[in-house]
Amino acid sequence: MPSFDVVSEVNEVELRNAVDNANRELGTRYDFKGVDASIELKDLTVTLKTESDFQVRQLEDLFRKACAKRGVSTAGVEMEDEPVHSGKTFSLNMTFKQGIDQPTAKKIVKMIKDKKMKVQPSIQGEKIRVSGKKRDDLQEAIAMLKEADIELPLQFDNFRD
Repeated sequence: MPSFDVVSEVNEVELRNAVDNANRELGTRYDFKGVDASIELKDLTVTLKTESDFQVRQLEDLFRKACAKRGVSTAGVEMEDEPVHSGKTFSLNMTFKQGIDQPTAKKIVKMIKDKKMKVQPSIQGEKIRVSGKKRDDLQEAIAMLKEADIELPLQFDNFRD
């Protein structure tokens, strides 16, 4: 029986490349000349640090553009509402999530079942296995999920016959 997995994973290599590219661009920006500013990555958490609240927002925009260029989606990022002020720096943490959490998985399964497609979704840990009798039904399910308004970046793996 054909099947595929719905997963939400961050390509860590591309994320590191996006951080490096953003830091490189930060060094060439005139508005950050002589300013103590940095973008650091540690365990899927990106920390943006600089001297003012406004500049942190500029760093966030710069980093999001670097992510877009590298194909890293920032859709499912957990981020603090306001930059944290400590000493003379402001910092903002952006945490990239791996896997599909339980409430979102249930929402995706419900979405597939509500469309009355000829496929069977099942939650397996942090991924969803979708199986059906025909490849066309599975491709229809993939197309529907791509169109859906889900706050996580989704990938479709292990498409098997």
